[in-house]
Amino acid sequence: MAFDLQKMLHRKGEFESARLDAFAFHVRARTMRALAAALAIDADELVKSVAAHDDDAILDQLGETHGRDRVDTAYIAARAAAEAEAIAEFGDPTPVRLA
Repeated sequence: MAFDLQKMLHRKGEFESARLDAFAFHVRARTMRALAAALAIDADELVKSVAAHDDDAILDQLGETHGRDRVDTAYIAARAAAEAEAIAEFGDPTPVRLA
């Protein structure tokens, strides 16, 4: 029985990609939930928009009604808090090196 390095690396790549994508999604959802709290708007509706729009489009839309400076400031704080929470819950998102 031979060790197939290429197959193992491919499998690791798929696993790491999926893990990093899941981490990024958790951060985005938590960011939008915290942003909604900071802007006093419905968090569920804002979190649902994560699936349909990128962050820039969401921030542009919120900026029209709540002021772009206020939204940007709240977003930066919410993103930092969301990343810290996700790292505490899921661990460091950086890929595990083979060597």
